[in-house]
Amino acid sequence: MNDWASLGLGSIGGAVFSELLKLVIEEAKKVKAFKPLSKDLVSTMERLFPLTQKIDSMQKELDFGVKELKELRDTIERAGVAVRKFPSVKWYEKSGYTRKIERINEDMLKFCQIDLQLLQHRNQLTLLGLTGNLVNSVDGLSKRMDLLSVHAPVFRDLCSVPKLDKVIFGLDWPLGELKKRLLDNSVVSLVVSAPPGCGKTTLVSRLCDDPDIKGKFKHIFFSVVSSTPNFKVIVQNLLQHNGYEALTFENDSQAEVGLRKLLEELKENGPILVVLDDVWRGAESLLQKFQIKLPDYKILVTSRFDFPSFGSSYHLKPLEDEDARSLLIHWASRPSNASPDEYEDLLKKILKRCNGFPIVIEVVGVSLKGRSLNTWKGQVESWSEGERILGSPHPTVLECLQPSFDALEPNLKECFSDMGSFLEDQKIRASVIIDMWVELYGKGSSILYMKYLEDLASQNLLKLVPLGRNEHEDGFYNDFLVTQHDILRELAIRQSELTENIERKRLNLEIRENTFPDWCLNPRHPTISASLLSISTDDLFSSNWLEIDCPNVEALVLNLSSPDYALPSFIAGMKKLKVLTITNHGFYPARLSNFSCLSSLPNLKRIRLEKVSVTLLDIPGLQLGSLKKLSLVMCSFGEVFYETEEIDVSKALPSLQEIDIDYCYDLVELPYWVSEVVSLKTLSITNCNKLSTLPQDMGNLSKLEMLRLCSCNNLSELPEATVSLSNLRFLDISHCLGLRKLPQEIGKLEKLKKIWMRKYSGCKLPDSVTNLENLEIKCDEETGSLWEMLKPKMINLRVHKEETEHNLNWLQTF
Repeated sequence: MNDWASLGLGSIGGAVFSELLKLVIEEAKKVKAFKPLSKDLVSTMERLFPLTQKIDSMQKELDFGVKELKELRDTIERAGVAVRKFPSVKWYEKSGYTRKIERINEDMLKFCQIDLQLLQHRNQLTLLGLTGNLVNSVDGLSKRMDLLSVHAPVFRDLCSVPKLDKVIFGLDWPLGELKKRLLDNSVVSLVVSAPPGCGKTTLVSRLCDDPDIKGKFKHIFFSVVSSTPNFKVIVQNLLQHNGYEALTFENDSQAEVGLRKLLEELKENGPILVVLDDVWRGAESLLQKFQIKLPDYKILVTSRFDFPSFGSSYHLKPLEDEDARSLLIHWASRPSNASPDEYEDLLKKILKRCNGFPIVIEVVGVSLKGRSLNTWKGQVESWSEGERILGSPHPTVLECLQPSFDALEPNLKECFSDMGSFLEDQKIRASVIIDMWVELYGKGSSILYMKYLEDLASQNLLKLVPLGRNEHEDGFYNDFLVTQHDILRELAIRQSELTENIERKRLNLEIRENTFPDWCLNPRHPTISASLLSISTDDLFSSNWLEIDCPNVEALVLNLSSPDYALPSFIAGMKKLKVLTITNHGFYPARLSNFSCLSSLPNLKRIRLEKVSVTLLDIPGLQLGSLKKLSLVMCSFGEVFYETEEIDVSKALPSLQEIDIDYCYDLVELPYWVSEVVSLKTLSITNCNKLSTLPQDMGNLSKLEMLRLCSCNNLSELPEATVSLSNLRFLDISHCLGLRKLPQEIGKLEKLKKIWMRKYSGCKLPDSVTNLENLEIKCDEETGSLWEMLKPKMINLRVHKEETEHNLNWLQTF
């Protein structure tokens, strides 16, 4: 093929997408020079092919001049040009050409993820059942499309096996033994049991990554159960993980039917292994729900306990001396001035204290890494004293870890103890914890408390998981997740258990169904002394609250799972309340009621709502004079009524400085009152794909310094009023694929010093940007070329070009 016309594409009409794509696929299959890149492109196009056939068959129903269809045809034509050039690409051009093909691939996926939904909406029809009918014919792409139709955000790796990111010692023998048992045809269910901190999850994760196991099982799913299992949510996660639209189950019986149908369908493609991690005592009924008689289906459980009625057990033991020694040496570098005898003696004493528990060895080893010989000796002496006090020849893992807590500085002790207020196995945004600490302790900025998180992580007392490679502008820490091992969470809770419930500084109140702890049933309505209160309820809780007096609470953490949730009226009595965090752990957004109990709380400064259904107009109606930050994550707002009686927002929310909206999928436009928050300094709207317009009165936000609009793909332009944001210094429009227009007079923003625009193209940049001095641009290769053209006209322009990065979706970790 010498030219594009020879492919027969030059004369194809605008509507015949499938014929165009078919020819490109045929040519791409002939290319060998760029495998596996060309193979990936072919795979994407083949899954897109049935969709184009359906589009072709609907010429009367669809307007083929709309932007989405034009861009689809342009993308297919770009793919054809790229395929034609494959054979002639020189070796030194390969890097740039690879990025070009990757972008074509991403654009095709974008059409099915975003543009098709817009097309459906604009045509006010369902494309003759296109989305649903493609489930069987277009496996990969149809799954992505179906997922966009649910209210919950899109999850892609809900049940994947965790990736191991650490060196492992002492598991080779257990791995071999466990593998033998699992591959035994007579074994259907197996329990790996051990005390906490022995490495059960690590062992099973490594087992699932073993070539023999992956060769045996076509499907391997991993689900964390924990102490508060929710069978319906586990099944919903399995459905979505496999690309099916998640169903709403009214009860566990319906979920059992859904699980069976899913497994029956999946087993047609090969054997299935389901791993249920961290199952607690009393969960026999949940395990029975997974015991479905199917050929080539097995269940692997990790637990601190045995379940004799469920299946055979493999008992994982703590590390033997030699393996424990190797692990400690790996984590704790030897003091430079220690003699061999001194070093060996110290190692023996430390290992005796660690008792073979890998997690204790890691925590202790990290705390000693790089420390002086005197520090080693001092730590060992203090641990020896503690061991004598305990009087136990075989201390528990908590007793082994207690000295690591005792060695912390006072400020870190306080912060670590607060971590027990969050649910086990919960992945927490770093900003949630930092916001709480800023208000509870108030000794510094968010930067200081981020350092505290890093200090705790450096001692292996928690983990900081970065989400992508984005830098963090002025304390914006949403791109970090915080996780903590269950036993370390228990260590944090243990510090509060030395006093009576009502006298504790930190109190965790757990309500199962509608059963409150006995101490809450005191007819005199107990008064709680806690400044930090965490209340956790399950999906059966009916919001029938007892009256509890909590006059000293400054931070309230509500963890809920039920679809309908009424806030407790006693919140109205928390006059010292500064921070409120409400997190729904159910599958769909929970409907909140009794929101008015928050009205007029004089000290409430930060509110964070996650996966709940609220009305945006409720916020200014609360009349919160001290509110500084409002965070809305994965929330549902329903139909927003913009024409309502006016509220004087400047008086209702006079202190609000930051609004953070993330993954709110039904947010089409901001309510009017946002543009009237004249005190606002930071507005962050990210991953809101339906957001199409910003308020025309945005110019009222004269104090706004940061504007983040990341991954809002339906946003086509910024309002001209943006040029009135005279204090704006940071603008982030990264991953806004649909953004085509910046205000013509953006160059009037004299204080604008940074623009981040990664994965962003197609926008006509106004000439006025040349007026901006000392401007720093962060972009990828595609965007960087646009700015290079302007560079000669600009003074002190700093352009940071980066490799095109993949949009890492933080939801995959939930």
